[in-house]
Amino acid sequence: MLGWVIAGHDYYAQDMLDAIERRFGPQPQCCAVNYWQGLSTNMLSRMMCDALYNCDSGDGVIFLTDITGAAPYRTAALISHQHPHCEVISGVTLPLLFAMRAHRETQTGEAFRELIVEHGGGDVTSLWHQQQKNPPFVLLHQY
Repeated sequence: MLGWVIAGHDYYAQDMLDAIERRFGPQPQCCAVNYWQGLSTNMLSRMMCDALYNCDSGDGVIFLTDITGAAPYRTAALISHQHPHCEVISGVTLPLLFAMRAHRETQTGEAFRELIVEHGGGDVTSLWHQQQKNPPFVLLHQY
């Protein structure tokens, strides 16, 4: 089963997790990380690493964030480069998470990423999709 780390500003993450659990019951391998104004990025990184550790059973972890480019998204992106089988999604909504919940058990991380971006419409994207738009700089000549 894919682990979920829901991360966002203020009460966003905890509110999302609470709503999912009210509707579907306790969610294994699912954590909320709230990013409060004034919280250091170092502390956010530690909180998200703890959540990753608690949610990963070996099948991978999906970071679900509120805003592309904001601190939770950037922190998840940095963590995902150091850990295999991590995906970073941004722009998620509660109805989208309700619809995608069952796919945690049957999809790989990559397949889940494609499915959630497809179902999410124009406001949902992933780190992978953003990297395809802006490929990394490659030095063509060696000096």
